[in-house]
Amino acid sequence: MRVGIIGGGTIARLFLEHIRRGDLGEAMAVAIVGRSVASRGHALAQEYGVAFVTGLDGLIAQHPDVVVETASHDAVREYAEALLARGIAVIVLSGGALCDDALRERLERAAVKSGALLYVPSGGIGGLDALKAACIAGVDEVTIAVTKPPAAWKGIAYVEKLDVDLHNLHGPCVLFDGSAREGVPYFPANVNIAAVLSMAGIGFDRTRLTVVADPALNYNTHVIEIKGKTGNISIRLENVPAPENPRTAWLACYSALAALKLAKSPVRYGT
Repeated sequence: MRVGIIGGGTIARLFLEHIRRGDLGEAMAVAIVGRSVASRGHALAQEYGVAFVTGLDGLIAQHPDVVVETASHDAVREYAEALLARGIAVIVLSGGALCDDALRERLERAAVKSGALLYVPSGGIGGLDALKAACIAGVDEVTIAVTKPPAAWKGIAYVEKLDVDLHNLHGPCVLFDGSAREGVPYFPANVNIAAVLSMAGIGFDRTRLTVVADPALNYNTHVIEIKGKTGNISIRLENVPAPENPRTAWLACYSALAALKLAKSPVRYGT
């Protein structure tokens, strides 16, 4: 399996390391995509002996079977539809981009037409298999509370407008409480899990999202509540932040690796 990677951050490095060790079977990294030679991906590509490219044509020229997007909402908009249209599988980690209904519908149409896989992994949460099953019977309510240490919410334009002093919080501070439709775009690198939950369940408008900064936390904590005809489901996850990026959970990084292992597998257990 020939793998292309968009982005040069923590998750891209994790992929390259596990591919080098042979943990992903016959997978081979063939390209890293960045915006310019000044991007982190260029140095990463040199370190691992992988081709570095700066655009769609360069990526396609490396003949990937599957491309993993690890970069941003903008990268999803720039690359995903064109890759799917060419029959190349795409694993999208910045699932919040698909809060845009028009974009999501275009990607779904391209995947259906070409037969290529469009896969949005669970990321830092679990229980999506139970949610999807419950939705067939009927689900009335889905909520997710995303609570992280204050450092995870720094540098976000929406939070800066709230005029919250993240350095001097003395207790939990609610940064957002509303629909996933409204909230996901405010936190493009932090709550992609709410987007995945919405798409697997009852949609962006009916899924409720609460975002909290809590100075007492060491872990990124997610609490999911699902209520429907099959019963009630409560899930709590306490995730260790990725060492180089407190906004991302280690579990989300390894969820991406698990997704790649499943991309060409004829055998699947659970989600």
